[in-house]
Amino acid sequence: MGRRALPKIDPQLDLSRHLLTASELPKPFAPATLFGHSSPVEVEVGSGKGLFLLSASGERPEHDFFGVEVAMKYARFAASRLARAGRTNALMAQGDALAFFREWVTDSSLHAVHVYFPDPWWKKKHRRRRVMNEAFLHDVIRTLIPGGKLHFWTDVEEYFQTSLELIAQLPPHPAGKLLGPLAVPESPAEHNLDYRTHFERRMRLHELPVYRSEFSKEATPAIPAPA
Repeated sequence: MGRRALPKIDPQLDLSRHLLTASELPKPFAPATLFGHSSPVEVEVGSGKGLFLLSASGERPEHDFFGVEVAMKYARFAASRLARAGRTNALMAQGDALAFFREWVTDSSLHAVHVYFPDPWWKKKHRRRRVMNEAFLHDVIRTLIPGGKLHFWTDVEEYFQTSLELIAQLPPHPAGKLLGPLAVPESPAEHNLDYRTHFERRMRLHELPVYRSEFSKEATPAIPAPA
């Protein structure tokens, strides 16, 4: 099931409010500056066509949503959907999401991290490129607020199980740990685009399984200073 060509973007559509490149991002990441207000922030890693950002930003206007997508053509398309919808609480950035977490995002600043259907890198020699790796997961722990959520979905059972095992075996991190996996029920779709992502829509329409998990950050209690 290859990806279909993206629809053309209206050349008159102004994307300047909704599309950035990594080089344009303030360092450290400053959501209040980008959005013009302070709200809980959720970040999506690998936004693809942007269906999650479009839907979630409409459903939760009290939160701000930031997507990072390595492929410019998909970042532009996702941004165009946000621009057409007039979203003021969602932005797209083209760049490397792992570098973004490592170099831009500050400690305890995110309410949620979303990773949906990342590239499985099928060959064993390429699996080191997977998004769900130890360094990224430690950055997730570091950047989530206490009680913040990690959402991870994939259609590849091996990737799902391997990632859950990796999270369970993570070395201790000073900022805390991820509790889970918590069960995520499959909800019925009420209309043609009532799915978390386009990839989920395609899998479910073909009656193929989707593996879902959610984790919650538990902060490590501070150790009292000696009297």
